[in-house]
Formats: sequence, C-alpha cells, structure tokens
Amino acid sequence: MIALAPALCVSIHDVAPATWERCRRLLAAVAEVAPVPLTLLVVPDYHRRGDGLPPWYRNALADRLAAGDELALHGLVHLDEAPPPRSPTAWFARRVLTAAEGEFAALPADAAAARLQTGLACFRAAGWPLRGFVAPAWLLGDGGWRALEASPFAYTTTAAQFHLLHPRRAVAAPVIAYSTRSRARRLLSLAWHRLHRPADDAPLVRLALHPDDALYPAVLRQAQRQLEGLLATRLPMTKGAFADALGATTPA
Repeated sequence: MIALAPALCVSIHDVAPATWERCRRLLAAVAEVAPVPLTLLVVPDYHRRGDGLPPWYRNALADRLAAGDELALHGLVHLDEAPPPRSPTAWFARRVLTAAEGEFAALPADAAAARLQTGLACFRAAGWPLRGFVAPAWLLGDGGWRALEASPFAYTTTAAQFHLLHPRRAVAAPVIAYSTRSRARRLLSLAWHRLHRPADDAPLVRLALHPDDALYPAVLRQAQRQLEGLLATRLPMTKGAFADALGATTPA
C-alpha cells in the first residue's frame, strides 16, 4: 500500500448560477488564507431553476479551471425527488440531516444512472473535464452506488470517507462542515468545531464550504482559522489529485 502524505481537500458545494455570488465570497475567504487548489461541486440544474450555463458563469468556471481548481459533479438538481422515507432512520437522514436535498439517497439504479449520464453530458457540452461525483448531502443509496460502480467516475465521497471507484478503495476522510439552516444549528456547528479537530492520522481531511456559509462572518472566520491550522500539517490538493495519489485508474 502506498504511503500517503497527510492531505487536505477544500471544496465549495452547490455551485450554480443562483449561488455563484455567495460562492465567490467563499473563494475570496479561502484566498485570504492561502492560494490552495479547490474542488468546486457543480449542480447542472440547481433546484430545477433551469438557469443553464450563461456565458458569464461558464467563463467564471473556466477561470477557476485555468487557476488549477477542479470541477466535480454534485448531483443533477440537488433535490430529493424519490418517494418519501418509510423508516425513522431514512426520515432522519433525508429530512433532518438535509432539507430534502439528498438527491441520490433513495433513487433506483436506473434513475441514478440516467442522472449521472445527464450530468456527464452537461460537463462534456461545456468542455469541462470531469472525474469525480459527490452526492448532495453525501447521501448515496444502494441504487446510487450501483450506478456509480458502472460509471467512468474515478471517485466519490461520503460523510466520513473518500472512495476510489476504480479500483475500489476507501480511506478515512473526516469533514469539517457547517450547518447554517437555523441559528441553533449554526451555533452548534461553531461550538463543535471549536472543541473537536479531525484525527491527525487521517489520510485526508476535508473542509466543505456551502454557499450560505458566506452569509455568516463567524462561520467564515472559523473556517479560515481551520484552514490555517490544517495547512500547517497537510498538503492541499484537489479531490482528483488525491484520487491519483490513491492509484485511480480509468475503467475499461
């Protein structure tokens, strides 16, 4: 097994025309700390707004690619449109941990595969390279996993792990993320991350920023401090670069 240097991946979630102004604020906050390579998680039809790829948005993402960032697919619509959850566990995951945005939490394999193919086609039409997929809210049901395993994607991530898909390999990848849907959630997130730090021996630590994080100065300040601390001991890279370090291959 290859020995990996401790790595850090910083990602911006929910990238879309409707969220771009907040994403720009997150990008600026990261840049104030250090010029690290980022993975931008793109939603082709965010909340079914039908925004498409306006020229200004396509140019903005082209600039990020030219600067060394990576674009990854983050679902197709970022909405949970599967039948309602039937168990308390599923209800908690799909309605409490996320506000009905776990798009791939309960899709059958054929529906999940169709959405992956549409996302791939969108990236192809824009001329964007694509190697990674991250499910909204990190929720992947059995159907989503089966669709991914038959896809050309090199990697995916869940709430606790980084998953290489070809060949299959998973490593611990704790994530620092904030919940800002209410004041109580926001304060709990800030308190949790103030008191807890990811394990030093984890091969990868992720800092996952979401557009609404940009609305709260306390969240941005703490995220910046987290980034400063992590950069003291970890090598920043895109998720695609980490997949390469793990030994990603292209499926036949």
